[in-house]
Amino acid sequence: MSVELNHTIVCVTDREKSAEFLAGILGLRTGPVAGPFVPIALANGVTLDYMRVDHVTSQHYAFLVGDEDFDAALARIEAAGIAYWADPVHERPGEVNTMNGGRGVYFADPDGHNMELLTRA
Repeated sequence: MSVELNHTIVCVTDREKSAEFLAGILGLRTGPVAGPFVPIALANGVTLDYMRVDHVTSQHYAFLVGDEDFDAALARIEAAGIAYWADPVHERPGEVNTMNGGRGVYFADPDGHNMELLTRA
C-alpha cells in the first residue's frame, strides 16, 4: 500500500484573506470555495484547505520550490514589505539561509503560521 498526503486543513480567522495571501506569494491561484474550505492545490497533488475558525494555533508549513520560483516568491515578499527570516525561530531577520546546499526563508502568514520556502530538502 502506498501512502500519500492528500490534503491538510489550514485553520485561519479569514479563509479568503489567508488563502489569497499564500497563493499570491507562491504564484498560485486559490480554487473555488468547497463547503467550508478555500483550497490551494499544489503541484504534487496535495491541497491546502483553508477553513475559518475562531482561534488559531500557529503551525508550520514548508514548501519545496525551484530556484526560479524561490526568487519570484522572495521578490513578492520583499515588494509587499513582509518580514522574513533565515531561521524558524525568527532570529535572523532579512536573511536567506543556505542549508542543505539550497536557500530558504521563513515568513508569517496573516494568522502567524510559520511559512517556509526552501529549494533543497
